[in-house]
This record gives sequence, structure tokens and C-alpha cells, in this order.
Amino acid sequence: MVSVFTFFAEQPVLMLFILIGLGMLVGHIKLKGVSLGAAAVLFLAIFVSAWAETLGVEIRIPGVFGVLGLAVFAFAIGVNSGPSFFHNIKTALGPILATVALYIVAAGAAYGLGIYVFDMDIALVAGTFAGALTNTPALAAAGQASGDPGLATVGYSIAYLFGVIGMMIAAMAALRAGKNDTDKPSPLANRTIRVERSDKPLVGDIYEMMGKKVTFSRIRRGETGPIKKPAMSDSLNHDDLVTVVGPRELVARVATELGHGSSHSLMEDRSYLDFRRITVSDPKLAGRTVADLDMGNKFSATISRVRRGDIDMVGEPGLVLQQGDRVRVVAPTSKMREITKFFGDSARGLSDINPVALGLGMALGIVLGELPILTPSGEYFSIGSAAGTLIVGLIFGKIGRIGKIVTAIPYTAAMVLSEFGLLVFLAQAGTVAGGQIGEAFASGSWLNILILGMVVTSIMAVGLYMVMRWIFKMGGTQLAGFLGGSQTQPAVLAFANSRTNADPRVALGYALIYPVAMIGKILVAQVLGGL
Repeated sequence: MVSVFTFFAEQPVLMLFILIGLGMLVGHIKLKGVSLGAAAVLFLAIFVSAWAETLGVEIRIPGVFGVLGLAVFAFAIGVNSGPSFFHNIKTALGPILATVALYIVAAGAAYGLGIYVFDMDIALVAGTFAGALTNTPALAAAGQASGDPGLATVGYSIAYLFGVIGMMIAAMAALRAGKNDTDKPSPLANRTIRVERSDKPLVGDIYEMMGKKVTFSRIRRGETGPIKKPAMSDSLNHDDLVTVVGPRELVARVATELGHGSSHSLMEDRSYLDFRRITVSDPKLAGRTVADLDMGNKFSATISRVRRGDIDMVGEPGLVLQQGDRVRVVAPTSKMREITKFFGDSARGLSDINPVALGLGMALGIVLGELPILTPSGEYFSIGSAAGTLIVGLIFGKIGRIGKIVTAIPYTAAMVLSEFGLLVFLAQAGTVAGGQIGEAFASGSWLNILILGMVVTSIMAVGLYMVMRWIFKMGGTQLAGFLGGSQTQPAVLAFANSRTNADPRVALGYALIYPVAMIGKILVAQVLGGL
């Protein structure tokens, strides 16, 4: 084996991809519906590196690979999360602030126990904090700030497993408490409604009444007239038929407000208006809102829904489109070919990594991350390239476009970039930690690390459960997803989804806190590692 390890030690690029491939092969293995996922790459890298170390061979993936992988991961996550991050800051400020406060409390507990009770190095404490919260970018921030990424990775590796299991236990408790939840959100629905009112309400008035969360896609005067796209200024007459798209409960409210659901379906008659899913592949459209496209005046058309990844959204005027989105357009049948050409409708839109945005965004993020920041004590620190690229990514994802330059990256392409970047970082970090983790087990210090990690995970799990249930009255099903998002842990999300048949409330809770949790843990770990 010595000769084998020596060969791989001299071929770090080959070793990198072997660790990624074999690690993910292990990571896909499920036990009772739960798998390690990308974390398996980290553990395999630690195992291989530690094994080689016992034979006197040092296997290390160069640190520049880890820096690159983590920066790409953070930027791609930021681009994808930008719109929801800033939206959540405005709409869920209370739960977000409470979660960030608990991160700070957990970091304080880690510092006190680690330094004064267990006599740990600060790098080990910060790494244990990151592992207890299962956040790899936080590990990188802790390693950079403490100056000892290897020791930080040791703490991360030992604390990680209970970080996953402990939060799963909390999610299970939340799901049990959520059996009687009444907060189930309405999925999108469409319905043809017969108008029974005689006061001729305006379409725009009903639209405003429903909080601009529904779309009026078709109208027919009576039962035999032509079908057309309704304008906001159109009045609704008695016996008109109108098709409404939106959250199911709002569509039901519109039906009650106007009349009743009709047995006729305007969608079935495609002689006047047709509908089609079209891929947004033209870069000129990326970063523009639905309202900016002015589909009504250009084509007498309506964007009723937008599908991004596996999520359907109402085509609200302020929704920013990304390359790769699939829009559902309702338009005159004769206009469909022209509209398809307008959007592009090419699969290229799903995979275009937008090199301009990627290159400039990464460069700006790395510069931001390395800027020296003066502390009150007179010392300087930097937030690190991971935090810098994450912040720039969030901004790029939110604004979508600067003049003619598109700053967003298609959802699918960003997900590929983020996964690849994470895998590269995990492989590199694992080889650095492999030589040190053996010492931790040999000296018995692993037990202190495990206890410290369990304390940090428990503070977050119990604290979030109590605060969200008792103070913010969050439903248990949504809380299960919220716990997974706060832990930035897909395994907890998968666990909750598997036990709720992918209830949309789980995804809602996860998305509500995930972007803030990612940034919050990176910054807290950065400060903790620099103490």
C-alpha cells in the first residue's frame, strides 16, 4: 500500500477526483432513507489521508483547490438565494433575528466550554462549532480566521455526525407536534369562474383585493363569445366566464367574490387562446421582471406561472426572471410561435454558466473577502473569500442585471457549480485533517470535541424548537423544514420530506431561513475563529 499511496501523493488532481467519485458513491447509500451525501467525500478523504499517514505517506490536496471550490460554492449559492434572501429579511424578520441570536449564543457557549473547561485551541473550538451546525463554508471561515484549517477540520469531522442526528431528532419532534397543523399552504390552481355579480367590478379591483397574488388569464363574454386576455381595466359582467390562476385558497376566494366555479373550462378551448411552457433562454430577458416584458401590449399575452427548478410561482409583475426559467404563457394561438422565438425556448438556457457574471462576481467577492477590517482593539481581520463571494452572489442574484450585463446564473447551472465547488473543497479539507484526527483519537480529546459539539447542536435544536413554536407559533411541519434550513443540512430536509410526502410547508420553512443561516454561520464562525 505504501507504493500506492506514494503514487497518489504525487498525483493530487487524480486523488481529488477519486475522492469525489468514490465519496459520492458512498454518499448515495441510504440507511432508513438517510444518506451522508456530499459529507461522505469529507469522511473518505479523512480516512484515506489518516491511513496513508500511518504508513508514513502524506497525501494532501493543495490548499488552492479548497479555496477555489469553496468560493465557487458560496457564489453559486448566493446567486440562487439572492431573491429569497432579501425577501425573507423583510417578511420574516422575527424568526431570522431569533435564529441569528441563537447562533451567537451557541458560539459563546462553544467558546466558554472549549477554552475554559476543555482547554482547546480556538481553531478546534471554531471547527467544532461549524461541525455541530453542519456548515462547510463556516468550517472554511473558521479555518482561515484561526490560521489552522487542519485542526478546525478535526473538530468539524467529529462534531458533524451528531449535528445531523441531533437536528433530525428535533425535526421528528416538530413533525409529531405538527400532526394537527392548520397552516398548510395552497398549491397553485386554476379555475374558470362564472360571474354572478351585476355591479360590474373591474378585474384590477379584484386583483388588488387578492394582494396581487392571482392572475386573470382568460375571459369570455357569455358562453359562446371569443376568449381573450382580460385587461385590468375590463369590467366583469353578469354571466361572464373568467379563468383565474393562483394559490388555491385565493382562487376559491375569487370564486366566492365573483360568483361560483363553472363546469365550463376555458383552457380546453384553444381556438382563440393557447398556453405553453417556454424556456427563458435569451440572455436579454434574464434579470428582467415579468412587468418589464410588457407581454400584454406586445403579444396580448399573460405569464400565468413561472417554474424554477421544481418550484411553481405565480407570474407576479415584480418576479425577476432567470435564464432557465420555464414560463407558462397564455396568448392568442396565432402569437405562440412569435412568443416562443421571443423567449428563445432553448435548453441552452438551463446550462449557461454566464462566464461574465461568474468571473466578475467571483473576483469582486474575493477582493471583498480579503479586505482588511479594523476592529476596536486595533487589529485587522478579513471575512474571507467564502463570505465575500457569498455576499456578492446574493447581490448579483437579487439585482439580476446591470444595464446590458446579466448578473444572474440559471438555476440549474448554479446548482451544478455549487455542488462541484463543495465537493472539491470537502476533498481538500479532508486530506488536511486526516493526519490530525488520528492524534485526536489517540489522545482522547475526541470525547471533549464530541461533547462540545453535542452541546452546540442541542442549543440550536432545543432553542429553535421552543422559540418558533411558542413565540412565533410556527406550525410543526414548517418548523421541521426550518430546522433543516437553520442547520443548512439537506439530510434533515430529506428526512422531513420523506415523512410528510414532500409537504410544501417543509420546503417553505427550509427556504425561509437557509440563505440567512448560511451567511450567519459563516460570519459567526469567522469571528469565533479569530478570537
